[in-house]
Amino acid sequence: MKRIVILLTGIFIGFTSLAQTDTSNIEKVDTVRVGKMIIIKKKGKDEDGDRTSRTVITYKRDRKPSKLSTNWFVFDIGFNNFSDKTNYAGPEIQDPATGFAPGATEDWFKLRNGKSTNVNIWIVMQKLSLINHYVNLKYGLGMELYNFRYENPIKFSTNPTKVAMDNSTSYSKNKLAADYVTVPLMLNFDFAPKRERKLGVSVGATAGYLYSSRQKTITDADGKRKKRDDFNLRPWKLAYMGEVTFGWFGVYGTMATQSMFDKGPDQTPYAVGLRFSW
Repeated sequence: MKRIVILLTGIFIGFTSLAQTDTSNIEKVDTVRVGKMIIIKKKGKDEDGDRTSRTVITYKRDRKPSKLSTNWFVFDIGFNNFSDKTNYAGPEIQDPATGFAPGATEDWFKLRNGKSTNVNIWIVMQKLSLINHYVNLKYGLGMELYNFRYENPIKFSTNPTKVAMDNSTSYSKNKLAADYVTVPLMLNFDFAPKRERKLGVSVGATAGYLYSSRQKTITDADGKRKKRDDFNLRPWKLAYMGEVTFGWFGVYGTMATQSMFDKGPDQTPYAVGLRFSW
């Protein structure tokens, strides 16, 4: 038994000595950054055990941006509304036979605060340098999704398109949705082109084609209903667009150049929100 204890003790001491590392020759490194200058001071011992010290000075190089940069799946989320300049007393609205919404007033089309949303999914965004990466051409392709949530129980009918007030039942949801395939074209000013975190401003315009529109309602009488039609919406939407970028995060705003309806109300949509880019 005593021999076994002595043998195990010897093995343990042997492993312990093997596990110990000689740290006498390991260098201690101190790093100091002054602007773009990096000062590295290394202290240690040489093979003879004498103390050594050496200083290395390097410079951090700026990242050289490429002529063309690409971002995939830029995402926007915000709120939309419209500027209403409709003449509600005119025949285009009030005519019993051909009017868009006989009996309507401005309050008919009032939107619910904070419920009308704009979501944009830009499949691709590219930036082409024009002047030393400080001035760039920015363009892309994506989808703009507008939801106009009405406060009042107005109901769209088709062939021809008309709007009437429906007080026969209670509405818990009433929205007009319009979806566009859109191409943005902007002039971008990048104030820090050599930094990974961008700081810039873009201004320009977008051209969108209406590929889907519908009215979605939820009522006590009929439950959830969707009615698909163009509802006299313009097939093309031209808008001004601007953005301010802070790295991967930014804010955007859009304002259409004319009413979203080809016939009927003079309602020009706009949207503001947050933009996320990776």
